[in-house]
Amino acid sequence: CPMRKHTGIRPQDIVILLKIISYGQQSWFAKDLAISLFLSGSEVSESLNRSVYAGLMDSTKKKVLKLNFSEFIIYGLRYTFPQQPGAMQRGMPTAISHPKIKARFPTDTQFIWPDPTGTDLGWTIEPFYAKQVKAVKQDDSLYYMLCLIDMIRTGKPREVNFAQEEIKKCFNES
Repeated sequence: CPMRKHTGIRPQDIVILLKIISYGQQSWFAKDLAISLFLSGSEVSESLNRSVYAGLMDSTKKKVLKLNFSEFIIYGLRYTFPQQPGAMQRGMPTAISHPKIKARFPTDTQFIWPDPTGTDLGWTIEPFYAKQVKAVKQDDSLYYMLCLIDMIRTGKPREVNFAQEEIKKCFNES
């Protein structure tokens, strides 16, 4: 089976790489990623290939190249996957509305990922893929990192700087 032509990084690739980082030193298999992120095995396999090709993961497909990935998040992500908050609706808090972050940036503005079971009302930020909310409900570390990324994509300069520093810390601790 020939490898598919590389068509660039896709939104779910960001979540897959963050999930690998959230595992820390714990070993994992591609099927673990697929199950925990509610993705198919082929989606995960293709994502790992794209990440190797893009220089975000080593050739063994086991190790995220954290320096490259953090540079991409800090300098490229807001241009590759731009986000403008959308309509008001119910969902799960994200960006500066994350429970661990909101005390640091007091505001009446609330940002959410759409979630029919969500109790928070806020401005919509689209998740990177359809099952993202379901996946983060099982992984606090992944949830926090994705909220930081949403801060980088949508935040004011002070919020963006905070999120960039926090991402570096998250990557160094894993």
